[in-house]
Amino acid sequence: MIENAATGLYTYAEFALVLAAFTPIMAVSSLRHRSDPTQRVPGRWMRRLGRTASRLTPLWQFEIEGERPADIDHRPYVVVANHESLADPFLLSWLPWDMRWVAKAELFRQPLTGLAMRFSGDIPIQRGEGESVRSMMDECARALAGGISVMMFPEGTRSSGGDLLAFRDGAFRLALAAGVPVLPVALAGTRQMRPKHSRWFGKAHACAKILAPISTDGMTSDDTALLRGRARDAIAAALPDLRSRYGTGDAA
Repeated sequence: MIENAATGLYTYAEFALVLAAFTPIMAVSSLRHRSDPTQRVPGRWMRRLGRTASRLTPLWQFEIEGERPADIDHRPYVVVANHESLADPFLLSWLPWDMRWVAKAELFRQPLTGLAMRFSGDIPIQRGEGESVRSMMDECARALAGGISVMMFPEGTRSSGGDLLAFRDGAFRLALAAGVPVLPVALAGTRQMRPKHSRWFGKAHACAKILAPISTDGMTSDDTALLRGRARDAIAAALPDLRSRYGTGDAA
């Protein structure tokens, strides 16, 4: 117990020091690239922050499986993943391409992490507020038009019990409006790293598996439910095997 507490305290301290070291650099990067719709360079600093912090903790071990789309550096995708815990962004920081991320507005109001998220060019959304949703969708469309992918959690919140929740329409309406593919990513193992409602870190081995892209060619806004179902089915099909090897064996 003493060893676990010491490791947890070290991890909190390490995360804080990494944030403090990266935030001034990110502030400068944000200022220099403030007119860039892709926010590619500031976003790279945020992902470096995530990789550095996760690399320095002895509690977490990450893996990436699957093949990145060959054209993702110059063709944007709407990337969607299941949402298991607050550790998910750390794991997703290891994906080998640039993205702008959508996250709930409350995270942007946190003292230090919120500042870093604002500097990184990530996109806030206040759930249940129509104007915030429209603003988020407009900014995502601007990013996609600029040539960078957008990352969204279509469940809208973390699952406390591990079940895959229903997917919301936003990510899929966005992909259809922009005429870009959807790229599903399945996550397993992060729930043990930081369970919902927990203030402590757990030791775990986690994986993000890149799945096959889903084309939107020939589809219209009337196909939102079809596209949403295909993405959810792809992630649901990948989870049992991933969870048998990383984290728990909970069924999707």
